[in-house]
Amino acid sequence: MHYHNGCNKNVDNNKKDILFIINPKSGVHGKRSLPKLIESGIDRSSINFSIKETEYVGHASELAREAVSQGVYAVVAVGGDGTVNEVARAIVGSGCSLGILPCGSGNGMARHLGVPMDLKRAVEFINTAQSVSVDYGKINGRHFFCTCGIGFDALVSSNFANSKHRGPLGYMQNMLVDWLNYKPEVYEVETETHTEKYKAFLIACGNAAQYGNNAYIAPRASMRDGLLSVTILEPFSSLDVPIVLGHVFGHRINSNSHVKTLETRWIRIKRKNDGVVHFDGEPAMMEAELFIEIVPSGLNVLASPSWDGTSAPVPIYKQIVELMRSSLPTVSDFPTLPPLPPLPPLPWRGDKEKD
Repeated sequence: MHYHNGCNKNVDNNKKDILFIINPKSGVHGKRSLPKLIESGIDRSSINFSIKETEYVGHASELAREAVSQGVYAVVAVGGDGTVNEVARAIVGSGCSLGILPCGSGNGMARHLGVPMDLKRAVEFINTAQSVSVDYGKINGRHFFCTCGIGFDALVSSNFANSKHRGPLGYMQNMLVDWLNYKPEVYEVETETHTEKYKAFLIACGNAAQYGNNAYIAPRASMRDGLLSVTILEPFSSLDVPIVLGHVFGHRINSNSHVKTLETRWIRIKRKNDGVVHFDGEPAMMEAELFIEIVPSGLNVLASPSWDGTSAPVPIYKQIVELMRSSLPTVSDFPTLPPLPPLPPLPWRGDKEKD
């Protein structure tokens, strides 16, 4: 579906041309009201815009590449991290900037960039944001922009992708079930400076600080320093689970005694067999040997003029409030109901008394 709303470079060359790409199937809530929200919130005095909806897998990349060829200022991905990854892959290395309206179940990159989770405020954020160059990563040649990893988090991503339950609660449910049956592996890890073997619960490589839902797996990560922030979480007991989770959501996983951290431009990881990995939450099968690298300043994004490339932690109490809100349906999630027929007039009691 296409909505044309004045995105025409010939109308006013001083305005920025922005394309909004909506993935109607991503996330936990409906998106029927989004076109009107964008139309009412966008600054028409400085922006020409159009809105298009994806119709099949890979369509977002096609629309984004077409927009780049037309010389638009920015393409805004309206969806979750999967949609963001798809659009970003299509515009890396171009002069076009990536914007985000977060509608997914995790929204990791949007959170790192400081984009408001409230969609009305996120549209207003687009009005004042500036284009900034950031890094992105590759894992065996596949692009990622937030995080990638192997081990437990990759297993959870794989099972969550096939789950009927979305959102933070659905993710936590899958995580708890998978944890009961998971066995850590031994990995050989090579970086610029050394090679070492680790028995690890997971190895996460962060260009950004979090998976999504304020789960900070690489809290020191910056998207503007040309480095991967690597977190190696070694095996831990069931008694340690509350502490580990508290450190992840509390932006303090680096202080955990079961964690080793590295900062490097590249990392090579060797495991015993081929297996599942994840990049930006999307699972995929890959070879036993993985080469992960950072590409400095390879992508332009829309961010606040004061943003320094890092992620500010969200207090736990605010995370709890957001979790409760995101787990409840909104009015827009329900289908539009037909109007009720008019009720017949009721006789006045006084009329009966007169009879």
